[in-house]
Amino acid sequence: MPSEANFLDIVLLGREYRVACSPEDKEALSRAAAYVDGKMREIAGKTRSNAAERIAVMAALNIAHELLSVESAPPGDGLAAEGHVETGVDFGAVRRRIFLMEAQLDALLEPQDKLI
Repeated sequence: MPSEANFLDIVLLGREYRVACSPEDKEALSRAAAYVDGKMREIAGKTRSNAAERIAVMAALNIAHELLSVESAPPGDGLAAEGHVETGVDFGAVRRRIFLMEAQLDALLEPQDKLI
């Protein structure tokens, strides 16, 4: 049976989750959870939706966009990570795909006021 030391309890948008985690990764995972929780709360404050799933998806997309923006930043502009490695990813296409997914989510999650 797995040890309690291999799990970490985190809270995202007021909901508790238990995640598997090695003892040496607990601090980093706690920081990541706090960052994700902050993003989710930021989105919840800006959007009409209070659906946790939608907020989580939007937070994931925003965090992915942040990461990809940093990875695609030209060296020397203060955004690129040390030891930047060329990824071969078309970041313009990724951004367009994220925008399309956001629009599709908005359309799917709009309240259905009209009955056919």
